[in-house]
Amino acid sequence: MATQNNFCAVNLAFLLVFVLIVPVDASPDRTKTVEFNVKPGGVVHTFTEAIREYECLFTYASQGGTNEQWLMSVGLSDDDRLFSCSVWRPQGKSYLFFTQFKAELKGTKIEYANAYSQTAAAGQSDVPLKPEEFTVGDSTVTHRDGKFNAQLSKLTAIGRTRHDEL
Repeated sequence: MATQNNFCAVNLAFLLVFVLIVPVDASPDRTKTVEFNVKPGGVVHTFTEAIREYECLFTYASQGGTNEQWLMSVGLSDDDRLFSCSVWRPQGKSYLFFTQFKAELKGTKIEYANAYSQTAAAGQSDVPLKPEEFTVGDSTVTHRDGKFNAQLSKLTAIGRTRHDEL
């Protein structure tokens, strides 16, 4: 029960932080969402998006099927203290098998991150990966060899910038 309460508290905290990062009237220089193809074939690919000096890199290798359309959203809070990155398949569950994944936030220290095997779409809910399937470092979120079950449909990370007031 405590784990479920902690999970709910973390999700609530994430939602509050996300609202602060991506306000309704967000300016284009503070947020962007771009589409990219996730390509199978077992080859390592990296997709990158940035706002100012903050950068999100999504590196992966996958097998099976054909290309899938995915989205990457990056955002910078109004006070320049938080940078967010979300990578997901908008159609919900991916049919590709991921052999590896890593998200890196350059210029930040990760404060929150989670990965999901299924995204909320078509009446379905987000399904988070088990905590033992991935690891969160200071600037990266990475699969765990031998523990990751090859299912990834969404990854979200929020990092505190090294922005200092003068």
